[in-house]
Amino acid sequence: MVRDGFFYGGGMLAAAALIAWLAAWPYAIPVLLLAAFFFWFFRDPERQVPAAPGAIVSPADGKVTAVAESEVDGVRRTRLSIFLNVFNVHVNRSPIAGVVRAVEYKRGKFGNAMGAVSSDQNEQNIVTVEGEGHTVIFKQIAGLLARRIVFTPRPGDVLARGQRVGLIKFSSRVDVVLGPDAVLAVTVGDHVKGGSSILGHFAPAPARPVLQAELQTSRKAD
Repeated sequence: MVRDGFFYGGGMLAAAALIAWLAAWPYAIPVLLLAAFFFWFFRDPERQVPAAPGAIVSPADGKVTAVAESEVDGVRRTRLSIFLNVFNVHVNRSPIAGVVRAVEYKRGKFGNAMGAVSSDQNEQNIVTVEGEGHTVIFKQIAGLLARRIVFTPRPGDVLARGQRVGLIKFSSRVDVVLGPDAVLAVTVGDHVKGGSSILGHFAPAPARPVLQAELQTSRKAD
C-alpha cells in the first residue's frame, strides 16, 4: 500500500472513532466505509515486469482511450492516452529503463481527463526518459477529481523498466509519447496494467556511450 493510504484511511478511522464516542456507532458506518475505500484505493500490488528486449510497458493501469499523432520538437510521434478511473491502481511506473532527462510540472486546468484537450490544457507532470538509444515521454495528467500529482525521481536518476515513480490521486490520465521507431502492441479499448502490460517495442539499438557511463556510475554508487 502507498503510504498515503495510511494517512487518508487512518484519518477516517480516527474520525469514525470520534463519531462513535460522541454519538453512536451506527453514525460512524459511512466514515468507516470511506476509510476502507481509501485503504483499497491506495493499494500497490506487485507486478511481473516483462524482460523482453525493447519492450515499452504501460506506466499506469487503465483503458487506452486514444492513439493519435503528435508533434514534439518538430518530430512526428505517437501519443497513447490511458484513462484511470477511481477503481484502477493509481501507482505510476517507468515505461522503459533509462535516465530521467527532464521533469517539467505544468500548471493548468482540472477538466475532464477523457477530453482530447486535457493533454495540453490540464495540470500535468511531463517526464522524459532516455534509455538504450530511445526516448519516451510520459505525462501524468490531472483530471476532475485528481488534484495531486506525485513524482519522486529527479533528472539524472536511473530507472529500471516498471519501477515505481509516483502516482496521481484519484481519477486521472497518463499519456505516453513514442518516437517513430516504436511499434505499437495495443489499440483503443485495450485495458492495461502498469509495469506489466506491453504497449509496444523498440527495435534493438546500441546504447549511447553517455548512457552506459551513467548506468555504470549508478551501479558503483549502489
